[in-house]
Amino acid sequence: MGEPVLVVSDLRAYYRTSAFGIEREVRAVDDVSLTIEANEIYGLAGESSSGKTTLIKTIAAAIQPPLEVLGGSVVFNFRDRRVDMHGVDRQHLDAIRWKNLSYIMQGSMNVLNPVRRIRHAFVDFAFRHIGKPMPLFLAVVREHLERLHLAPEVLDAFPHQLSGGMRQRVTIALATVCRPDFIIADEPTTALDVVVQKSVLAMIHEIQRELGSSIIFVTHDMAVHANLTDRLGIMYAGRLVEEGRTADIFRAPRHPYTAHLIASLPRLGDSAPKKGLDGAPPNLAEPPSGCRFHPRCPRATERCAREAAPMASLAPGHRVACFYPEPERSA
Repeated sequence: MGEPVLVVSDLRAYYRTSAFGIEREVRAVDDVSLTIEANEIYGLAGESSSGKTTLIKTIAAAIQPPLEVLGGSVVFNFRDRRVDMHGVDRQHLDAIRWKNLSYIMQGSMNVLNPVRRIRHAFVDFAFRHIGKPMPLFLAVVREHLERLHLAPEVLDAFPHQLSGGMRQRVTIALATVCRPDFIIADEPTTALDVVVQKSVLAMIHEIQRELGSSIIFVTHDMAVHANLTDRLGIMYAGRLVEEGRTADIFRAPRHPYTAHLIASLPRLGDSAPKKGLDGAPPNLAEPPSGCRFHPRCPRATERCAREAAPMASLAPGHRVACFYPEPERSA
């Protein structure tokens, strides 16, 4: 493989507030390191409030108070430039967004203005990056829509005139019309029914293969990861606890938290009741010492309460942050 398209090193991003003399710090992303290769779909999974959305906001340098980056680095190696996302000014960030780095948001109405026609969204986001006169620019957009099996007539529609699935397909077209090197997808199928979800996932995979882009795909739906992603990172309480090829993680999860996620999935012919995980995710304003999963972990020892296990390789391409990982299963 060549140079990774994204390198995240020791990233720490906290929500820090101060009100009425009380200072509060929520450690939403705490010492996360990962790499994503060119032409790869990397999945990010974990329960709500595990830090997934904060991580991708930090990767995209979409930082607004009270969120602050306290350490680490996010470096992209695009085809035409290398960018340290937290070492460049606003002008450089605006130049790479949508052209090199794009974002598919969870809700289409977070992107589309309800009182303006769809074509205005393409003009606002992509016109200056494509750099063609307006008639030629609109011709490029129509061609892109047809490639994604969308009728060019949607450009004349208002968002409310389209179904939820159609709006989400439009936002995918919007995020890819500039042919970016890297796409961040933040739970783009969460609000869709399973039939529409399948078509949207197929559309994302198709456009990724055509463009050769890399994607970081965030969802709590493990079934989506199983069908779409090449590699998978599991987050818990602001930290990455396991990472590996998606097939390997589903076949043989090594972190106890990952093993619970996989065991909770329904299987054909399995009528046995599913056991919930005891306890609740920790308060990230006052996280537990040591491993943040140890209060809920069936394999925890006193060492787990004292020390946080580093991410260590158990097999090529498979990393786990656990002193006592689950035993490896035979193929």
